[in-house]
Amino acid sequence: MNKIKKGSIVVRKSHNQDILFKVIRIIKTNADIIAVLQGVFERIEVDSPISDLELIERKVVNRELASFNQKINLKLNSSFFSNRLLKEKKITGRILHLDGDRKYAIKSYSYYKKLGLHAIVKNISEYKQPKLVYSLLKNYTPDILVVTRTRWYD
Repeated sequence: MNKIKKGSIVVRKSHNQDILFKVIRIIKTNADIIAVLQGVFERIEVDSPISDLELIERKVVNRELASFNQKINLKLNSSFFSNRLLKEKKITGRILHLDGDRKYAIKSYSYYKKLGLHAIVKNISEYKQPKLVYSLLKNYTPDILVVTRTRWYD
């Protein structure tokens, strides 16, 4: 039997295995072992007792990834995007996208590029974003600012 460790791809049994997660950290407490999880496809971060997790085989993950990418490409290539927006050249303006998660920053940049949008995507840790946003706005003068974060603090 494989052991769940950092980097493992898992699902939560108590949530009907609805979301694929990557284990990003394991925390041992007096009462239990907790895994901090980050969504593979969804932008979500949660924790879960390791006893509630089930390992997913790599071939299943690869199949889900291929299916997800196919769905995204179909949407990006749909007549709404390709014909209406791109052919009519109604997409204008610059986008500055600040993202606290490197993986999603790369994904977002890829989607902007496929759509023909002029976007500058910066991977900046959440705690640095408030300090840098003004200078980035001044430097890039975007028409649209997108700020996405992985963790939300009270």
